[in-house]
Amino acid sequence: MKIILIGYGKMGKMIESLSLDTQDEIIARITKTEDIAAYSKQADVAIEFTRPEAAVDNIHECFKAGIPVVCGTTGWFQHLPKVIELAEQHGGALLYSSNFSIGVQLFFKITNKVSEVLSTFSQYKPSIREIHHTQKLDAPSGTAITLSQQMLPHYPQLRGYSLNESEENTLRIDAIREGDVTGIHEVKFTSDVDEITLRHEAFSRVGFAQGALAAARWLVGRKGVFTMDDMLNINF
Repeated sequence: MKIILIGYGKMGKMIESLSLDTQDEIIARITKTEDIAAYSKQADVAIEFTRPEAAVDNIHECFKAGIPVVCGTTGWFQHLPKVIELAEQHGGALLYSSNFSIGVQLFFKITNKVSEVLSTFSQYKPSIREIHHTQKLDAPSGTAITLSQQMLPHYPQLRGYSLNESEENTLRIDAIREGDVTGIHEVKFTSDVDEITLRHEAFSRVGFAQGALAAARWLVGRKGVFTMDDMLNINF
């Protein structure tokens, strides 16, 4: 694949490093939205890891240029209806995810299933805890928000999540920023007599980059807006 990297931070550099092993070619490292259009005829796909305030514009430019785009930026999902509309308007292709790790995608499915079972036992109170490095900009993490979206449909009495505090009728998410932690997510179900914990820890960014490259290969030749769920089709 001929890939343009939109954003050249830690994830962009990791993807570039892995592309040497996969024989994919990084043809551009883009830091300005207006530079995307220049690669409309050359790029097979774009991989976007930037900032929440830039993501939607970057995705839109890829649609206009006819370049499929894999987006790993989080913090912009409130604009998803607009992005879906833009994809339909331009015949674009987007695969977005809060986390490209295959392990995390399985973690989402396990969390959904366990929530379905334990929600029938009122003595178990659900909560989420996430820990990341101090450079992470958003809180809670996109992965924690996705976990909450797996859980909340099973708890109709909860009206959403609360951050770092226990608000009535909400799912508590604790977001901790310390050191250079790549990413730890825990889902807890706590009663007066015991606690069940589901935990995923990322040791490095390699898994995220591998997943992003796999998503890019899957997306080429498709049209529409997709998630990792569409790509992996994990069902149990």
